Amino acid sequence: MEAPAAPRVPGESGAVERITVNSPDRMLELGRRLAKLLRAGDLVMLNGELGAGKTTLTRGLGEGLGVRGAVTSPTFVIARVHPSLVQGPPLVHVDAYRLGGGLDEMEDLDLDVSLPESVIVVEWGEGKVEELTDDRLQVVIHRAVGDTTDEVRQVTVTGVGERWGAVELGVLSA
Repeated sequence: MEAPAAPRVPGESGAVERITVNSPDRMLELGRRLAKLLRAGDLVMLNGELGAGKTTLTRGLGEGLGVRGAVTSPTFVIARVHPSLVQGPPLVHVDAYRLGGGLDEMEDLDLDVSLPESVIVVEWGEGKVEELTDDRLQVVIHRAVGDTTDEVRQVTVTGVGERWGAVELGVLSA
C-alpha cells in the first residue's frame, strides 16, 4: 500500500480505514493483512463494481487464513467452503450477485449455521446478509470505471458492531 491512508475515523459503529491499493498484488497483500484480524464468527461483506478486486481480496484472505483450495469466484455455485489447513476457521466464500432477495433467499446456504465456526465472506452482500449478525466488517472497493487500465483502487473498511469497536484497522495500511 504505497499511498498513506487517511487517518482512522471513529464512527458510531467502530472505525473506518481508507486504503489506496495500486495493483492486484497489493490487493492480495491487503487480504493477507485483513486475515490476521479475523476469527471464527466474523462476517465480511465485500462490495464494489465488477472487476474491482473483491475475489482478489478474498484470495488474499484465504492465503492469510491458511485454507485449502484455490479461492475463485463462486458466481455460479453461489458458495464455496475452504477448510483450514492450519487449525483455524474455514473460509465460506459467497457470491450473492445473482441473488435478488434478502436473507430469506440465502437461507438454503445455512450461513447462520456456518457463521459461529467460520469466517464468512459475502461478495455483493449489501442488503442481503446484514441480519446474520450485528457485528460485521464492510469493505467497499472503488475503481475507475470506463475505458481505463488504471489498477488503482480505493478501499474503505468499516467495522460495524461491538466486535469491531476495539479492533485497530490502521494495521491494514501499514
